[in-house]
Amino acid sequence: MQSPVSRIKWRDVLTFMLFLTLATILWYGHAMQSVRNTRVPVLIQYTGKNGNIGLESPGLPDTVMIEVRDAGARLNAYHREPLRLTIDLRQYIHGEKGTIYVPSDALRRSITDILQGTSRLIETTPEEISCPYFTEQEKSVTVAFRGELKPASEYQPAEKPVLSPGKTRLYGQEKDLRAIDTVYTQPVMLDNLTDTVVLRVALDIPARLRAENDSVNLQIVTERFTEKKFAVPLKVKGTPEGCRMLLFPHEVDVYARVAMKHFSEVHASDIKAECVYSPDRTDKLDVELHYNNPYITAAWSYPGVVEFIIEQ
Repeated sequence: MQSPVSRIKWRDVLTFMLFLTLATILWYGHAMQSVRNTRVPVLIQYTGKNGNIGLESPGLPDTVMIEVRDAGARLNAYHREPLRLTIDLRQYIHGEKGTIYVPSDALRRSITDILQGTSRLIETTPEEISCPYFTEQEKSVTVAFRGELKPASEYQPAEKPVLSPGKTRLYGQEKDLRAIDTVYTQPVMLDNLTDTVVLRVALDIPARLRAENDSVNLQIVTERFTEKKFAVPLKVKGTPEGCRMLLFPHEVDVYARVAMKHFSEVHASDIKAECVYSPDRTDKLDVELHYNNPYITAAWSYPGVVEFIIEQ
């Protein structure tokens, strides 16, 4: 007994599939050539508006929907690559307060200019653009970093986090701007840092204010460090007049944390170790370290406390 599959007439199936494919190709070709209407978005970019110009809510639309008539191939191209329109607002802003108004005829003319020659604009939604504007006060403020950075083991920050730009302008009412001199980044938390990191971070803009830049570049440089050991003699400040002070020991081991690339640029002469005598100290003094070499990021001594006797 033959199975259902073996009874299929494959020649008829292939013939059917061939005609179906040809019909599909003919239908698609006809659809691409036929003229019809469709709705597509137009993305709008605005230029010529000073930073201190504020807009009443809901602001200017960033998209206008249009109905356009053309052949199917051209309409498909509009869907694949949205149209983009730039509107220069300088011709619509006059004075410190008013309304930005782009009439329907100007809007249609601008959109028609970016359509292909065979396309016909049927309708725009909205038909015109209108938005009240006003002038705000402005103030230049410093941009500061907020967050926590944790280098990996044996690494350290090479410098403070660098923000670019380091200043921005805030716009708003004078009473809201008066008390603000610094605007901070949104909190940044990074750990296990071993290399230079550059990223874009948002600013924490106070309520009721706008910023010239709502984000800045943050650069964090980390470097590998090592420790350099020196034997440094101890000196005493505040020895009573006519007395001699003996320290035990008279020198200490100092360990300086130094970036590996600056290892050869740090010397024992860069570090001073001293104790400050006080009459209320009877037998021991704390060791204090002083250094001004910028390549030393930290230093400590062993021992950190020394004994002493005073000879008259």
